[in-house]
Amino acid sequence: MANSLEQLKATGTVVVSDSGDFASIGKYKPQDATTNPSLILAATKKPEYAGLLDIAVAKAKAEGGSIDQQVDSALDHLLVQFGKKILEIIPGKVSTEVDAAFSFSTKDSVDKALHIIKLYEKEGISKDRVLIKIASTWEGIKAAEILQRDHGVNCNLTLMFSIVQAIAAAEAGAYLISPFVGRILDWFKAATKKDYTKEEDPGVASVKNIFNYYKKFGYKTIVMGASFRNTGEITELAGCDYLTISPSLLEELINSTEPVPKKLDAAAASALDIQKRTYINEEANFRFDFNEDQMAVEKLREGISKFAADAVTLKGLIRAKLE
Repeated sequence: MANSLEQLKATGTVVVSDSGDFASIGKYKPQDATTNPSLILAATKKPEYAGLLDIAVAKAKAEGGSIDQQVDSALDHLLVQFGKKILEIIPGKVSTEVDAAFSFSTKDSVDKALHIIKLYEKEGISKDRVLIKIASTWEGIKAAEILQRDHGVNCNLTLMFSIVQAIAAAEAGAYLISPFVGRILDWFKAATKKDYTKEEDPGVASVKNIFNYYKKFGYKTIVMGASFRNTGEITELAGCDYLTISPSLLEELINSTEPVPKKLDAAAASALDIQKRTYINEEANFRFDFNEDQMAVEKLREGISKFAADAVTLKGLIRAKLE
């Protein structure tokens, strides 16, 4: 019998590796890979990846400028060096994240995204193999709209916790969204003091709702479930467009032969009775509706702060090498 990972792939779900560890990415043969500052930070602490940090620092030194400018430049080069190595292993795309500190500035997000794309192109990597990852704030969604429409740069809108964010992202023409599952579960477990079965997992329910909405109204934006806490959350989303999964959970799926039936179906979603909403040019309505979801507000704030803090830690490592 096929293992659970192969069964998951057979439902039509594209498996993506959520890691900065090249060895694990090669082992599980995903189509794509996602990274973020936290994953890159964890990887740079391993001796086998020290060389990439050295390359990034050397490139920044060659460009010159103040120490702060060199630190920022080296971080950008580091992200691209990781992406370049990952793209040598996978056939598809890699997601590279814009600094979370720019989450509330459309212009800064666009500028940084275009700079990252330019660095990839200097490494001989075309923009069609890169997804620019941006937090799903109003400003981030608008940045993705500009990048997609005006520059042909595909975006991955991340830190997504609500249907409000998902609707705005689809209307912006985002290539892909990353609705989080495990962090939603974390919030509800803390708030309600109860455990949830995989069938009643609120994070799973959130992604199902987004998937059904997109398929009902014909949006082309890819739904990629992310941030899983256990394999039950993953198998409950079998049939979702994409799922990005950590190496430890990929390993569990490979070592399991539990049946993985398809749970999400685009054809079935088209028949559902779902009310259409819009946030096109409706910033105030977007902010109000998003603000009504306490979980989403808290988890977005927390996620941005954590990614920004890990980027600062990375910059500290870089600064020590530069000095």
